[in-house]
Amino acid sequence: MTKFSVLDLAPVREGGTPGDALRNSLDLAQHVEAAGYGRFWLAEHHNMVGIASAATSVAIGYVAGGTSHMRIGAGGVMLPNHSPLVIAEQFGTLASLYPGRIDLGLGRAPGTDQQTLRALRRHPAMAENFPQDVLELQALLGPLQPGQVIQAVPGTDTNVPLWILGSSLFGAQLAAMLGLPYAFASHFAPEALMQAIQVYRETFKPSAQLDKPYVMVGTTIVAADTEAEARYLFTTPQQQFTNMFRGTRGRLLPPIDDIEDFWTPAEKMRVSGMLACAFHGTGDTIAAQLAPFIEQTGADELMIACSIYDHSARVHSYEILADVQRKLEGNSHA
Repeated sequence: MTKFSVLDLAPVREGGTPGDALRNSLDLAQHVEAAGYGRFWLAEHHNMVGIASAATSVAIGYVAGGTSHMRIGAGGVMLPNHSPLVIAEQFGTLASLYPGRIDLGLGRAPGTDQQTLRALRRHPAMAENFPQDVLELQALLGPLQPGQVIQAVPGTDTNVPLWILGSSLFGAQLAAMLGLPYAFASHFAPEALMQAIQVYRETFKPSAQLDKPYVMVGTTIVAADTEAEARYLFTTPQQQFTNMFRGTRGRLLPPIDDIEDFWTPAEKMRVSGMLACAFHGTGDTIAAQLAPFIEQTGADELMIACSIYDHSARVHSYEILADVQRKLEGNSHA
């Protein structure tokens, strides 16, 4: 049965602070852990006033410390921004504090703009080293080898599970070659979803970490008690993506009554394309929408993002989705 997990961008709401956002992330994690979700990931972004998880490993430690058994991880760390040794030390520390609970998803994109990349003291060409950096990181988190001079302390032999994240065929090919689980970012870049999954599954080579392909598919879902409320709440991610195209990224905006008054027809077309793998509605509506999506993708796991302005409504959305997951599981056994 397809597992449900959570991707949290630690959204900073209009009128809120990064501290509020991170405290809301912990509160959400505690609720979804109680609701039966298996995984909670935070993502690295920089120079974005609407996202509070820039120091991703710190945020993961905060959430892991406030939960008890759910897996907590990065979805992901943008490896070209960092030395593999530093990431091995950070996640080795997390794995030492919370053994058996830490995931490390790795992305190749910088997760920011070119000026911020320079402020990180990195160069765009660093992305070309991504496969080699993944292998170096994997070795640093693995057993100490004879003659190995450099080791991550903590980190060595923690064997933190690695994931490859992607929105193109490159990540699918790399994940398959290395025998790692693959997470596709269809929650914002759905165009190559089916082709990437096919490439990954057809070229997968078993590894010490994974003996068969494992596919996670990202999706944006907004659930509410009524269709009207879900449609209203969904205007927040619609505004968010529209502002992305306008180059006016900001804090998370409250929902509005009529999205048609906010965007132009051209913007609507572009945003709707990016949200092609997004769903909104009541639990029954979403169950009916998700069943064919899961069948089409064969997803082993859904990584669900949910940009809702009101925190209590966001928590409730994930609670509704936990019921959807149980309903789908019941239908599969029927």
